[in-house]
Amino acid sequence: MAEKHVVRNGEADLAVYEQGNPGGPTILLLHGWPDSHHLWDNVVPELTERFRVLSVDNRGHGESSNPPGTAAISTTTLASDYVAVIEALGGDEPVHVLAHDWGSVATWEIVCRPDAQRLIASFTSVSGPSIAHVSKWARSRLARPTPRNIALPLAQLGSFAYSTFLALPVLPQAAIKLGMSEQRWRAMLSATEGAAPEQIHLAPTFKQDMANGLRIYRSTWAANPLRDRDQFTTVPTQIIVGTRDPAVRQSSYADEDRWADQVWLRVVKGGHWLPFSHPQLLASAAVELIDAVSGASHTRTLRRGRMGLPRKPFEDQLVVITGGGSGIGRATALAFAREGAEVVVSDINGIAAEATVALIAQAGGTGYAYELDVSDESAVRKHADGVIGEHGVPDILINNAGIGQAGKFLDTSSADFDRVLAVNLHGVVNGCRAFAGPMAERGLGGHIVNLSSMAAYTPQQAFSAYSTSKAAVFMFSDCLRTELASSGIGVSTICPGIVHTDIVRNTRISGVSAEEEQRRQQLYDRLYRLRGYGPEKVAKQILRAVRKNKDVVPVTPEARLQYVFGRFAPGVVRFAAARGSLVR
Repeated sequence: MAEKHVVRNGEADLAVYEQGNPGGPTILLLHGWPDSHHLWDNVVPELTERFRVLSVDNRGHGESSNPPGTAAISTTTLASDYVAVIEALGGDEPVHVLAHDWGSVATWEIVCRPDAQRLIASFTSVSGPSIAHVSKWARSRLARPTPRNIALPLAQLGSFAYSTFLALPVLPQAAIKLGMSEQRWRAMLSATEGAAPEQIHLAPTFKQDMANGLRIYRSTWAANPLRDRDQFTTVPTQIIVGTRDPAVRQSSYADEDRWADQVWLRVVKGGHWLPFSHPQLLASAAVELIDAVSGASHTRTLRRGRMGLPRKPFEDQLVVITGGGSGIGRATALAFAREGAEVVVSDINGIAAEATVALIAQAGGTGYAYELDVSDESAVRKHADGVIGEHGVPDILINNAGIGQAGKFLDTSSADFDRVLAVNLHGVVNGCRAFAGPMAERGLGGHIVNLSSMAAYTPQQAFSAYSTSKAAVFMFSDCLRTELASSGIGVSTICPGIVHTDIVRNTRISGVSAEEEQRRQQLYDRLYRLRGYGPEKVAKQILRAVRKNKDVVPVTPEARLQYVFGRFAPGVVRFAAARGSLVR
């Protein structure tokens, strides 16, 4: 049960609710329009074990008093209220602030004061920019009037357009009175934010709060928000913005490192009301910043968001690769490591995985080796739990492990057919099942790469088991892509053609003697080697697919040509396959 305090600031009585660990650091939670301290009801339980949590009802909202007059609710008065709360209840040390919407906008006014560090130790800003900084960003773009520099400020101004309606007299109040209710607001937010209705917490005074809070729009526009002001902060500041935020665009934060000594930016696949849709993410992000400013090492996700520093394309990202002990897997692991990523390498041959990690270390990178049979679902789950516990949730998952199988279908035993499906298909499914959930729950997006093959869309004699497994991976990836898109996780299907790797000389060929199998393996290995297309070229395409979020990537020239033929002349492909075999 929260303990209620009342803090007096001028003519306003502010309701403040205290929960959590009385001996822990203080974190102050601030809201905007038309919310109350209940905005944070999903976030507070994530913080109370470690922190003393204070949440505030803004003046005119919840159980705080409602001073009369338009000017009574403005960013200036809110900032004054927050300072009063900090001085009355914050304790002996500066507090940490997690603020949303207008609560964040007003907090920018505090952190840009010369004495800000006396009051605030860290600031996590959610969907609420500094008005002064947005104005400066827009001015700097319009001073160099390229099409893009004109379009970006105009787009942000368009996103702010709703606020001009809310600043009007009479009309917005009438619209609220006639057309708004808790039920309608909750249903609208549930649809737009992707949050379940029970996750959307509103105060009993919601409808009155909505009307009272409109004054902040009038007072803001009356103060000419577009005027040029210099504001700089030395308070460590973390900015969190949703990709679907209808009011605040990510681009408007592009220059924040010019006005903040230490600033981080996190972009979340979400809307404006992230406290409802992503409470765990906001809590963990705030804690990561708090720990960092308190002397702990910076987490990978925090380091990745630091603005104003040069960085490699995949620096401070965690990549998990299966089948990384040789071939495409090893080449991909080395390529990601060169681009700055930390790489978790697994392989059924643990010694081979360790050899890959040794090569990464020799090049100055960071890698971790694991032995893993991807066909064993319980082993993959255990592996995922261990990786996440030790290294964190991966940003990129590469399901590469696979085996070859050749021979006519009637010569292929059920055991051999099932073995190929177990590794090539279920290995991919097991990896996605174990890692995709935590990646989606984290809310920071990511990417999954599944290795299919040209064989997925190329019917061939003597490749029924292998082609079936790769075709299943192809379609599985298409389906998974549609499901994970809302979480900001891309899925790329990589389809190599003739590539020289160890899989060729290890391919099992059904229906022939051991001696004949070995002869054919050596023959095809030599032919693939003469083809001259190595795994490094595939790795390059995988990195490109992740950077550009490509859906399907046929890699080699023959794979691309066959992909086109398979789409536009499938009958020709089938005719050719029925009259010739690659395996003799």
